[in-house]
Amino acid sequence: MIKFGIDRLLADPQLLDALKGKRVALLAHPASVTADLTHSLDALVAAGVNVSAMFGPQHGVRGDLQDNMMESPDFTDPTYGIPVFSLYGEVRRPTGQSMGTFDVMLVDLQDLGCRIYTFITTLRYVLEASAAHGKAVWVLDRPNPAGRPVEGLTLLPGWESFVGAGPMPMRHGLTLGELGHWFVDLLKLDVDYRVVELEGWQPEAGPGFGWPLGERVWINPSPNAPNLNMARAYAGTVMLEGTTLSEGRGTTRPLELFGAPDIDAKLVVAEMRALAPHWLEGCALRDIWFEPTFHKHVKQLCNGLHIHAEGAFYDHGAFRPWRLQALAFKAVRRLYPDYPLWRDFPYEYEFGKLAIDVINGGPALREWVDDAASSPADLDALTIPDETAWAETRRPFLLY
Repeated sequence: MIKFGIDRLLADPQLLDALKGKRVALLAHPASVTADLTHSLDALVAAGVNVSAMFGPQHGVRGDLQDNMMESPDFTDPTYGIPVFSLYGEVRRPTGQSMGTFDVMLVDLQDLGCRIYTFITTLRYVLEASAAHGKAVWVLDRPNPAGRPVEGLTLLPGWESFVGAGPMPMRHGLTLGELGHWFVDLLKLDVDYRVVELEGWQPEAGPGFGWPLGERVWINPSPNAPNLNMARAYAGTVMLEGTTLSEGRGTTRPLELFGAPDIDAKLVVAEMRALAPHWLEGCALRDIWFEPTFHKHVKQLCNGLHIHAEGAFYDHGAFRPWRLQALAFKAVRRLYPDYPLWRDFPYEYEFGKLAIDVINGGPALREWVDDAASSPADLDALTIPDETAWAETRRPFLLY
């Protein structure tokens, strides 16, 4: 049986003893639960831990805010009367005032294994603030549901943002606890950091390949992360946020599908197969119709494709979501050369840069899509060296 970090902490008297006499803060969201689905806050208080403050990442402690760039306020927890500080509101980094409320911060966040997912940036900011204020940080580790595979271009210097915490590819293949060790090393932080490790995590074991299917239920870590299929597809589908194509927000399967009112999905998938059939392996693509109830193309009938990286269609070693989505963009560009594909708006408070470039940590992916002469082999030539280098870089930080 797998044990998550929170469950190991609660079951280990030595770990609990190490928190005695300390003021403890908890950085958490709705998926921060124990094996029996008790929220970590309630479980820690019941175990006698002196929880003096809570912190919430993007979408809030309650996970109530649907869209990106929706800020959460600070508030007082109605049950325990402790302050709850938002790290996605007036501030992104913990302030001196909030840092004065605790001695040890427990970070219990379910991550998705993708650079763009902002919880890892929040971890970086917490580590930097804790180093500056002499605080301890413990990550109560959880699985990376996308597993160990690495994919995508490495974020370039100068392209750091709230969706780009450092020079890693889109799909990094680490747990949050492992990423913390990498941040400490990368940033040369003098911080009291420890990981309460997972017990029995087997990232290469099927059918979950990262997620313990059958052992733990899926709880949305953010409102549009509804299931394991989304977590697997996300390293590709998140790029849709930088385009005019719908990523399925306003449907019940967000970030598992894409489409628009003015594309022909059958033509798109045929063009994808003609260009790079090997980039479609490991999943099934089903052409669909949908009508978003909010967000892009609201109340318009869209034609698109649903990515099924699940069941008998899923091949963990073959599935490459980032290349799959890049190929879809390439197919749209070839079929509709003047299509207004790239969405121009300030994405995650980054001004003066196209959202697709902020997402990819540089312009190379967009330039490849827009270059009529470029081939899939050209994108591989750019990307494979980055992926190979990251596999080596991360090796010393693997805990499992």
